[in-house]
Amino acid sequence: MTLMTTRPVTRRNAVVGIAAAAAALARPSISRAQSAARVVVVGGGFGGAACARALKRTNAALQVTLIEPNKIFTACPFSNEVIAGLRGIELQQFGYDRLAAEGIAVIHQAAAKIDAQQRTVAVADGTSFPYNRLVLSPGIDFHFEGLPGYDEAASEKMPHAWKAGAQTLLLRKQLEAMEDGGLVAIAIPANPSRCPPAPYERASLIAHYLKAKKPRSKVLILDAKDNFTQQRLFEQAWKELYGEMIERVALSQGGRVTSVDPSTGTIVTEFGNYSPEVANVIPPQRAGRIAEIAGAADATGWCPIDAVTLESKLAPGIHVIGDACLGGGIPKSASAASAQGKACAAAIVNLLAGRAPESPRLTGVCYNTVAPAYSFSLAGNYQPKGEIYAEVEGGTTSPIDAPRELRAREAADAERWYQTITADSFG
Repeated sequence: MTLMTTRPVTRRNAVVGIAAAAAALARPSISRAQSAARVVVVGGGFGGAACARALKRTNAALQVTLIEPNKIFTACPFSNEVIAGLRGIELQQFGYDRLAAEGIAVIHQAAAKIDAQQRTVAVADGTSFPYNRLVLSPGIDFHFEGLPGYDEAASEKMPHAWKAGAQTLLLRKQLEAMEDGGLVAIAIPANPSRCPPAPYERASLIAHYLKAKKPRSKVLILDAKDNFTQQRLFEQAWKELYGEMIERVALSQGGRVTSVDPSTGTIVTEFGNYSPEVANVIPPQRAGRIAEIAGAADATGWCPIDAVTLESKLAPGIHVIGDACLGGGIPKSASAASAQGKACAAAIVNLLAGRAPESPRLTGVCYNTVAPAYSFSLAGNYQPKGEIYAEVEGGTTSPIDAPRELRAREAADAERWYQTITADSFG
């Protein structure tokens, strides 16, 4: 992503920008036609929770139902710090009591079937929920067919840790058990993928752990890409902090993983095989399964949407937000999902009232931590352009040659951003 300035991003100009954009979109007056309308939101992550709250806060008369099988949401942002032993996983976990207290019906079951003709969502026990508008925020599932040898069983030996929770703790446990001098390999898929910079943040923080606890060990990145977001900043930090501890094999060097063998712990690439002591295999991804059930996913496995309303191009009356949608230039991130959730809520309120939705302007921000008190950031502004979101002026990125004091301030900004976005969605 190319940004227009080098002014460092702060929690204020990023998070406040998201809130301001959402507030501007959520001003439509309430009509009597909306009072009995039902909106069902499937998926209680950052996008779904933000959307459900924005709908109810815009019009308390709306009947808003949030369908989410887990009673506790475990956040991905900052979970790399859990892997590196810098943070307890309890700081990643949030419940839905505050949403329920605001009048949102929270159903802790998995959505199993969607009848787009009858406009109903059925959950695992057979209960059916009617809707006037449906919002899908299912996050990602794994495209196991895209990586031979890898499946759910393999993930117990070669954890992906790409859905925060038990896998996060499993990878942490494997690092703790590894002997000094061992090799940690991280297999990174091609885009589109959830939070594209996160694997490189993970490599950085694992290196931090190894430097302190197992200094003869190394991190090997096997990458299906030649270039990645904020590459210069990452590589500068690796050289400064970790020396030769991190090695990256790019796509053109044979870094793409073509298969794995969990029985032997082997990772196979186009140019060679590796048998690391710890294998963190991040498989190819696609939209959560319910999007396919709803008929909202295309042959790519992702969901094309109308950029103004976030309504599916394949399934009328169904909106798709967050990681599952094809958003053009806007990255798949917690920040983007939250912004999309609020924009989607504003669009639905207008559609239910018979008004044309306003064109949204979304802000997405990403913080990357490479060591304690050492972070950098990237933010972009996005607006509909044709059928996708395109980046517009006003984005920011951290400067390359910045003093450590700035990196420390950005680390503090990152923590404040996390507190803000989690409170906004769940608190």
